[in-house]
Amino acid sequence: MVGGAGEETILARVGEGIVTTIGSAHDHKTVLENPDQISKTVLNKGLDAGTAFEILSIDIADIDVGENIGAKLQTEQASADLKVAQAKAEERRAMAVAFEQEMRAKAQEARAKVIEAEAQIPLAISEAFRSGHLGVMDYYKLQNVQADTAMRDSIAKPGGQGAGGAEKK
Repeated sequence: MVGGAGEETILARVGEGIVTTIGSAHDHKTVLENPDQISKTVLNKGLDAGTAFEILSIDIADIDVGENIGAKLQTEQASADLKVAQAKAEERRAMAVAFEQEMRAKAQEARAKVIEAEAQIPLAISEAFRSGHLGVMDYYKLQNVQADTAMRDSIAKPGGQGAGGAEKK
């Protein structure tokens, strides 16, 4: 063989023809339906030129469809997207829990301020007595208003003691 390529070159060129035919087809099913397209492509391209061989025909006995790489990649991408979405959802959930805890702390802080302000009331009343701004009768009227308010609150509360001492249900 002077100046000509050998059997390995012919096999490589036939492989190139097969890959070209399948790659240029709209769908791999088209090639499965018409396997003679592979033969036509190889023969029309003259892939045997410059070799010690001449390709007369290509007989295709069997075509095995391997694994669908595109579908596998799409599945892996979908799995990665799912993990990203789950991580973002977990982040949002954690932020919501943190916000809820922050609101509870602010509510507790507000209750503490109310209790602190209520603790100042007896001190203010005693100061008003000393300075003469509040008399004994005014104090009794204040006590009466507080008692009425407490009674109305106990009547209004569901499940508590109602009028006549009977328990409401």
